Amino acid sequence: MTETPEKSPSEPPERPDRPEGNDSADMVRDTIALPSHVAGSGTLDRLVETARDYARQAASENTLKAYAKDWAHFARWCRMRGADPLPSSPQLIGLYIADLAAPGGRSPVLSVSSIERRLSGLAWGYAQRGERLDRKDRHIATVLAGIRRRHARPPVQKEAILPEDLRDMLATLPHDLRGLRDRAILLIGFAGGLRRSEIVSLDHGKDDTPDSGGWVEVLEEGVLITLRGKTGWREVEIARGSSEQTCPVHALTQWLHYAKIDFGPIFVATSRNGLKATGERLSDKHVARLIKSCAREAGLRPDLPEAERVRLFSGHSLRAGLASSAEVDERYVQKQLGHASAEMTRRYQRRRDRFRVNLTKAAGL
Repeated sequence: MTETPEKSPSEPPERPDRPEGNDSADMVRDTIALPSHVAGSGTLDRLVETARDYARQAASENTLKAYAKDWAHFARWCRMRGADPLPSSPQLIGLYIADLAAPGGRSPVLSVSSIERRLSGLAWGYAQRGERLDRKDRHIATVLAGIRRRHARPPVQKEAILPEDLRDMLATLPHDLRGLRDRAILLIGFAGGLRRSEIVSLDHGKDDTPDSGGWVEVLEEGVLITLRGKTGWREVEIARGSSEQTCPVHALTQWLHYAKIDFGPIFVATSRNGLKATGERLSDKHVARLIKSCAREAGLRPDLPEAERVRLFSGHSLRAGLASSAEVDERYVQKQLGHASAEMTRRYQRRRDRFRVNLTKAAGL
């Protein structure tokens, strides 16, 4: 690309997704406060706000929102049946998850994984209220074991985006500032094996913004990404590619240069005509929409109806693509994806050339 994109006329910019509600923040505010017998003061009030800020950072915003919705659903379920969610009752929880697995009326049937996620949300909700939910209690554990035995199915995995798929997807992007950004998102996400939330949480430098999930350093050999994970900080190395068209480092530097980004969030919204970058960080939903739209435009999996093809691809398709296509020792892929075990990394490997390794013949049969 040789020319700088022309200046944008005043057009409405892209609108990053806004949270629909903030029940989790309300819960943090309600549960972290001064004891009733302690008189307030300027110093203590400031400490209360500091403690609330730290509590909000205990889990990701998306996780806290999901947990808050789980608790709201359970509380509504209890009210409709004349029960009280407090104090915690393993017997009541057992009835609740049984209703989730085999509901009456028009309520949707939840999968085993969704029910387990609900239990995590309820455990969090009780903890915020000074209660404890023992998921190993026999009233819960035996019902859940029966649900697993009767309803469990192999997980539906998203399709992996392999290198040839990614090249076709890149070819669908426009040649403007927005196209530069989305090209960098796809290539950095693939080469780094990053989650969609990790991609959009990146800042240009360390401590640029309070909501940063990590930062990027562009070095001569490639890009070094420092990420904040659940268990601490980790580094992701992304080396330069074999050609500029598919090099993630080149794509990122082009986007940073033409978008004039030298501080704050890296992946931000653009004006509607795609010529001017704003300062608003993209939502991780943008990455999911981008992958689905590019997969559709590139005609991936033409053997399937369009609606089914779109459902096959998501943000995890980039991580699965790296795990499935990198011809290196498995431990390097495991480190790149940030997995604690090789078994988790193997779950991401979705090779289309099944039986590539023929152990039957290798054994002499």
